[in-house]
Amino acid sequence: MSAHCQLTGARPGFGNRVSHSHRRTSRRFDPNVQRKRYWLAGEGRHVRLTLSARAIKTVDRIGIEAAVARIRARGGTV
Repeated sequence: MSAHCQLTGARPGFGNRVSHSHRRTSRRFDPNVQRKRYWLAGEGRHVRLTLSARAIKTVDRIGIEAAVARIRARGGTV
């Protein structure tokens, strides 16, 4: 599973780990991505989306139909 959100487009960020002695090694900040299944009533089927935790709250607020419309507007497939 790639660490990116279909709705918000959140992707991993990159930075450095800094030790006590201040040596730097690279690290990766992954978004909190979950696979979630929703019932899409307009199409009469379930859709499985890869969403960040913030995007799941957005779907709860705007509804699955509007969220799928946003994903398709970004060029994603559902």
